[in-house]
Amino acid sequence: MPVQKFRRSDGVELAYDYLPGRAPVVVFLPGLASDMGGTKAMHLRAHCAERGQAMLRLDYSGHGASGGRIEAGGIGTWTADAAHIIEAATGGAKLLLVGSSMGGWVALLLALRFGGQVESLLLIAPAPDFTEEIRPSLTAEHLAALARDGVFLEPSQYGPPLPISQKLLDEGRDHLLLGGRIGIHCPIHILHGMRDPDVPWRHSLKLVDCLESEAVELNFVKDGDHRLSRDSDLSLLAISLRRLLRENAG
Repeated sequence: MPVQKFRRSDGVELAYDYLPGRAPVVVFLPGLASDMGGTKAMHLRAHCAERGQAMLRLDYSGHGASGGRIEAGGIGTWTADAAHIIEAATGGAKLLLVGSSMGGWVALLLALRFGGQVESLLLIAPAPDFTEEIRPSLTAEHLAALARDGVFLEPSQYGPPLPISQKLLDEGRDHLLLGGRIGIHCPIHILHGMRDPDVPWRHSLKLVDCLESEAVELNFVKDGDHRLSRDSDLSLLAISLRRLLRENAG
């Protein structure tokens, strides 16, 4: 399928795919080092296409089909990337933000930025403030690599090592959410696997406690991992999306 491009003011091209349809626009926000072609994103795109629902998938700078280097970005950069694409592609339409892992953090920041334009959130193993969880585990080797190269590679059981950059750590500290109340008031559904080795399920309990919205549902999948990409997980994701769309329709 064709990929559209948005050019940032510094010349970096950001890739996205917009599927026209009825509002709200379902916006998929991937995790760190992931992209808009992942299993969950494509499953939701097919689901939206069948329903005639508008959907926007996107790649942050340094990810997927977008330009730039991943080491040059962080949570603030990538939230701004997503905001630029949303503004360019959706024309101010109502939004339903779907955020996976780090994308959950981006979704929360976008909901604060766009306010009432965001009708609801669907978060999958959301990882707000995850950069602060990394800091205590930094070894002397990590610190040396950050000082020398600005980045170190963290092994991942899901694929290539994850690049953890000084930029990522610094921007993370500038966008922390879990230290106080999060002023989001729309419906929010959270899915989290209880066998998630990367973002412990209790992290979602902390998030729920900080959210000001009273319309928050938290669904734990006892045997689920971080990705929640099995057929049963994808079915649950689609059910959660349909429930939120019905809520948005009143």
